[in-house]
Amino acid sequence: MTDIQVIDGKTFQAGKILCLLRSYAAHAEEMGNAPSVKPDFFLKPSSAIIFHDENIIIPPQSEEVHHEVELAVLIGKGGSNIPAKQAEQHIAGYGILIDVTARDIQAKAKKNGKPWAIAKGFDTFAPVSDFMKKEKVTDVHNLDIWLRVNGDIRQMSNTSKLLFKIPEIIEFISARMTLEPGDIIATGTPEGVSRIMPGDIVEAGIDEIGILKVGVE
Repeated sequence: MTDIQVIDGKTFQAGKILCLLRSYAAHAEEMGNAPSVKPDFFLKPSSAIIFHDENIIIPPQSEEVHHEVELAVLIGKGGSNIPAKQAEQHIAGYGILIDVTARDIQAKAKKNGKPWAIAKGFDTFAPVSDFMKKEKVTDVHNLDIWLRVNGDIRQMSNTSKLLFKIPEIIEFISARMTLEPGDIIATGTPEGVSRIMPGDIVEAGIDEIGILKVGVE
């Protein structure tokens, strides 16, 4: 069991991780894809979660692993078919998640028309920060978001560039599967994704939320 901590708040047992894709237009473009016209998502297992000062482990099956920094939403109150106007009631807090991806495995699966969840679900492929209470975040849709590797900035953007608002995302997902306390929604990554290697230090940050630092081995 993996516990997710809300700063000055409750602790939740981690549930499923729901990850949006192509939700920043510039990232979709850099990957050669069209941006999503509606929210779309895939799942990562909770077994992929690690925390601050722990290490991403490069699996022997992959030779090209990438970082993707994302704003994460922690569900505090479960439900299905949640209207966007009520979505705020279901949020416990906001955090940082690094969606680690075995890009070569993903590319091969795409080429062969196969599902590519395996490229996202390795152990250690979901570093997660503690979560800030939602009440302490002034405007979640206008926060600087960044990631650096060994001190060099790789990703820098703002959550205002998200193609979908968080209430809209919650409404969309909950109409398709029940959200439960401890579930994490990763809202997608901006442009600048790149390879990480053993020995790297990866730091990710979001205004008003904090900094997440992990190593790579």
